[in-house]
Amino acid sequence: MAITTAIATTSFSSCVGGEDYGMLIRKVQPVNVRMGKAVRSRPMMGNVNEGKGLFAPIVVVTRNIVGKKRFNQLRGKAIALHSQVITEFCKSIGADQKQRQGLIRLAKKNGERLGFLA
Repeated sequence: MAITTAIATTSFSSCVGGEDYGMLIRKVQPVNVRMGKAVRSRPMMGNVNEGKGLFAPIVVVTRNIVGKKRFNQLRGKAIALHSQVITEFCKSIGADQKQRQGLIRLAKKNGERLGFLA
């Protein structure tokens, strides 16, 4: 009975897969796949133009010399001062709040392009 089963299996597998079915089963090892929790990547807060722009190398060197914490404090003060200058300019020409916000956004975009926010 075992001989006929082997012959039937061989003829069936050679007809279907081209290999001996018994040999194929012995070759395939069971694979254990562990499913862990899905890891959500953290959003990256950074500048799109990191390292690009005319002033980026100067900014990076200054940040390395001064230190990141002190550099961010100085940068924050410079941005606040620039925003105050824009606000005073808008007051002097009679621009409304919406135009002032647009100018501040434009200043930020220009700063990114020039490399001040690298």
